[in-house]
Amino acid sequence: MSNALSKITAAILAVVLLYLFPAVQSAQREEDFQTLTAYNTLVRFADAVRNKGYLSQGMYNDFANELSAAGGDYRIDIELRHKKYHPEYGDPADASTFLDRFSIHYEAYYSHDILPLLFPEKPAFDGKEKLTYKMQAGDYFIVTITNLSRTPMMIFNELLYGTTRAGGSEVLNYGGMVLNEDY
Repeated sequence: MSNALSKITAAILAVVLLYLFPAVQSAQREEDFQTLTAYNTLVRFADAVRNKGYLSQGMYNDFANELSAAGGDYRIDIELRHKKYHPEYGDPADASTFLDRFSIHYEAYYSHDILPLLFPEKPAFDGKEKLTYKMQAGDYFIVTITNLSRTPMMIFNELLYGTTRAGGSEVLNYGGMVLNEDY
């Protein structure tokens, strides 16, 4: 009886080593390649926006198309923090009490604020001019992409470990200070 049990165990181990292990490794490489491609696309897009100082319809559409070509379904979140200077007064009602300093505050604008300006439902122009969202040097532009698709590696994790990653999706973000106003 123990001889038959050892043969069954050896057969199961052989199947795991010959088929399952290479499949898991291949799925991991595929997911790494997909993540790297998406991150490179993200970096190119965010740097282009930061260097030009504006976001146009074409830039956003090209970015979304490149992400979909990289594989997977992504949610794109955009954040712009616009720098504002506020003078400080001893008494806000009296302009003569200016304290010779300014405080810096950031106003944040998100995808739901920016995208309707780029892609209006009813354009107010004849369609010949390009819609752009202009930024100023010193603002902060950040893009976050979230992978919403199920990868083969997630399926293997569920099969082998009974769990998936926290949240079940991968989040990549990139951004920085807007450098130019090239519009």
